[in-house]
Amino acid sequence: MHASVSWTKGMSFTGTADSGFSVPLGTEPALGGDNDGFRPMELMAISLAGCTAMDVISILQKKRQGITGFEVKVNATRAAEHPRVFTALEIHYIFRGRGIEVAAVERAIDLSKTKYCPAQAMMSQVAPITIRYEIVEE
Repeated sequence: MHASVSWTKGMSFTGTADSGFSVPLGTEPALGGDNDGFRPMELMAISLAGCTAMDVISILQKKRQGITGFEVKVNATRAAEHPRVFTALEIHYIFRGRGIEVAAVERAIDLSKTKYCPAQAMMSQVAPITIRYEIVEE
């Protein structure tokens, strides 16, 4: 895997990777930025949410669960002092649908945590991760 970041101006950058897509990176004006892109640590949280979301929805689709909506939220707590690393993470899964089985949801989340999601495996080595979920019957 290859990734790169190119400077565009001030504190603005464009990130690219092997997939060919690009993502804007920036920061707030107090740090010399223009609020014109993601903060790098935001992308780390998004990576965690996306990684586990793809695992979980894939597993639940194979189990033919009646999911009509799905969202994963990551709440990250950061250290007060630099380098302001993550000190705790919470993953909150929200499922919407009809007749979604609790056991299927719990198994899918566990498989993502213990077997499939490299972002979760890496981040769990540096900060504790708590997991919660809710199922909203439609």
